[in-house]
Amino acid sequence: MKWSVEPRDAARLSESLNRHLSQYALAASAAGVGLLVLAQPAEAKIVYTPANKQITPKHTIPINLNHDGKTDFSIHNTFTCTSFCEYIVGSITVIPGQDRNEAVGFAGRSHHYASALAAGDRVGPKGPFLSGNEVMAFGGYDAGTTSVGYCAGPWKDVQKRYLGLKFLAEGKIHYGWARLNETCAKNGENTAVLTGYAYETVPNKPIVTGKTKGPDVITAQPGSLGTLAVGARLSRGSN
Repeated sequence: MKWSVEPRDAARLSESLNRHLSQYALAASAAGVGLLVLAQPAEAKIVYTPANKQITPKHTIPINLNHDGKTDFSIHNTFTCTSFCEYIVGSITVIPGQDRNEAVGFAGRSHHYASALAAGDRVGPKGPFLSGNEVMAFGGYDAGTTSVGYCAGPWKDVQKRYLGLKFLAEGKIHYGWARLNETCAKNGENTAVLTGYAYETVPNKPIVTGKTKGPDVITAQPGSLGTLAVGARLSRGSN
């Protein structure tokens, strides 16, 4: 027998499905779980998290791209003042939080540097990723040799630039970005502001820096359950 669904029947099915999904979301919220998306895990989605986190000297902030409770990267702001502050040095560095996590960068004479990508850049498998800590900006002052401080690095005094990021989630590679502003003081007191970050939920799929709107973008809030975890639960429940 051949079955068909009339438009009226389809509308009733859609209404029933929406009601069940709403009940699912309410039950999850009551259990203290924040849902980012009710979508199949194979569907391409970008999860964007707005932020406004100050990174002042001697402070570190973690970045959890997919909200799974694990730190994927940290932005570390060092500051050293010795001999009554006659010698000052400071730097801002991106540090991978897990094995095999890497940032787009390049090798300098004595350090690895994190690239300050512009909006619209593509972050994916062909990116020049480097392992280990990567310097974003640095500066300092030595009263014994000069009366003028210095400031350098690819992130020196930039606005709305992006870290290109690669991280491992549930054993699979995902790509993302973090957007920051940086102010480089010549006495070594660098400061930065993390203004947002995002990741692509489909493994090995490239992401475009700065994309925060569109039908394939979901806006999340820090502390909510990651899309990967939600997708996995829904997939298991539908089988």
